[in-house]
Amino acid sequence: MRVTQSMLSNNMLRNVSTSYNKMGKLQDQITTGKKVNRPSDNPVVAMKGMGYRMTVDKVAQYQENLGEVNNWLDSSDDALDKVGQAMHRARELVTSAANGTMTPEDKKKVQSELDQLREHIQNLANTKVGDKYIFSGTKTAKPFHNGTDYEPDAAFSEKVEIEVFDGVMMIVNTDVTKLFKDIDEVFNEFGPDTDFSAAIAKIDANMDEVLTTRANIGARQNRVEMMGNRLESQEAAAKKQMSENEDIDYEKVITEMITQESIHRAALSVGSRIIQPSLVDFLR
Repeated sequence: MRVTQSMLSNNMLRNVSTSYNKMGKLQDQITTGKKVNRPSDNPVVAMKGMGYRMTVDKVAQYQENLGEVNNWLDSSDDALDKVGQAMHRARELVTSAANGTMTPEDKKKVQSELDQLREHIQNLANTKVGDKYIFSGTKTAKPFHNGTDYEPDAAFSEKVEIEVFDGVMMIVNTDVTKLFKDIDEVFNEFGPDTDFSAAIAKIDANMDEVLTTRANIGARQNRVEMMGNRLESQEAAAKKQMSENEDIDYEKVITEMITQESIHRAALSVGSRIIQPSLVDFLR
């Protein structure tokens, strides 16, 4: 086969163009730190990268959901802690009134403080997280209306669940329907003819129920913490896989870039010798 000057020139130009493309891809990798900057670079790597990103995004959503769960549980525990403090103070007042040494005026003062404690507990029952009453379940209205009008309904005890992992739902609300109702009834019974000795036992029972409810919340908080650790492990694993799939080895790519530059310079040098001098070159 006869090799012409035009064939040599065309081959040289094609090889130089290919060399430019290779250097361009290596330069893009060094600039971005990624093996793939467009799906056409490597469809397999691109598809795997999409899967890893979906996993990372899903974990991030679950971590955000866990934050919401913690918000509910922490707010519930804090509110019940304050309920317990109010009940403890009520017990002190009732114990003082039960010893029989108080004057009618003193009992009025005790009654006045008990009324304030009752209102305080009602306010705690209406605790909100964002725009939701945490002790109302799926009910949108607050449990207490107009100070002393207690209005629980069937929806009060329904579960509020938030997904914290694939198929794993956490109950974030706390059913305290009976607890707040019993506490309010105890306070409602206080008056001039109250048997304070009998009231002490009821208050103690309510305080025990508050502690039991808080223990349940604490157990869920511990589970949330373990779930948070699990999500952190999932996130680290997914990001590691994504990095191994997409990120370049800088030392390796820089070495390839230097090598390709040397090849390109050699190709240009040889190409300049391949191109046949024209008559103009001899007339200079």
